[in-house]
Amino acid sequence: MTSVPTILSEISNPPKNIFIKGSSIEDNFWGIAIVGTRKASSFGLSLAKKIAKDIAKEGIPIISGLALGIDSAAHKGCLEAEGRTIAVLAGGIEKIYPSSNISLSNEIISSGGSLISEYKDIKSYPPLFLQRNRIVSGLSKGVVVIEAPFKSGAVSTANWAAEQGRDVFVVPGPVGHPNYEGSHKLIRDGARLVTSSKDILADLGIEIKAEKKQPLQLEKNRLSSEAVKILEFIKDCGSAVPVDKIISATKLEPQKALVSITKLCINGYIIETASGYCLKG
Repeated sequence: MTSVPTILSEISNPPKNIFIKGSSIEDNFWGIAIVGTRKASSFGLSLAKKIAKDIAKEGIPIISGLALGIDSAAHKGCLEAEGRTIAVLAGGIEKIYPSSNISLSNEIISSGGSLISEYKDIKSYPPLFLQRNRIVSGLSKGVVVIEAPFKSGAVSTANWAAEQGRDVFVVPGPVGHPNYEGSHKLIRDGARLVTSSKDILADLGIEIKAEKKQPLQLEKNRLSSEAVKILEFIKDCGSAVPVDKIISATKLEPQKALVSITKLCINGYIIETASGYCLKG
């Protein structure tokens, strides 16, 4: 057991005890929390990992709850960037849940991160998950929500964040998709709509470190064939192109084209303007 970090002692209903495995939590600590559904889509998992990785590259710790789905993706993205990640457990520090994430928890500790809990050796049960969410948000300067159903732990964490005076950032998704019902409600209630780590960092007033831009040909090796086709077409046009023209010229199925366009925007290859889509920079 260790003393409660200052950032947590200042929240409403602060934890009475804190157990930590790994690096201690400094008094001036803060990070960015990333949360979302356990039953995430492959796109949501990819996005959570990328946002965590990008933020971690700026030297900012990533906080999440070690659950399956979005939480695990966020921790893994941070680790890929060789960043520091904090996993807040619902149960005891000696009772890793889910057990399938024991390996991930060990990697978090060995990489300089931390496991943190109010308890030492009790098993997790439903009320404890909601209770631990106030610690996830309490350790953060802002909470990023990716794929949150209407009734979910991610929405609970966002509500705690709002009560604690933290920023709440939400990634929007398809209308009617159950994984985004809670997300869209949060946006309607005043959360900030974001689509990338750059949006989040800009809203927090954090200047992004200059990145060495790789040649377009090298970057295209990492894209799907649909995305490359769209990128090539936009490049050849030399100006902003409406989405219907992109779909018509590339002969892609509309849904596949829209998914590829969204990914290209999120990953910083293209930007949307009033006239359509064009290469970034």
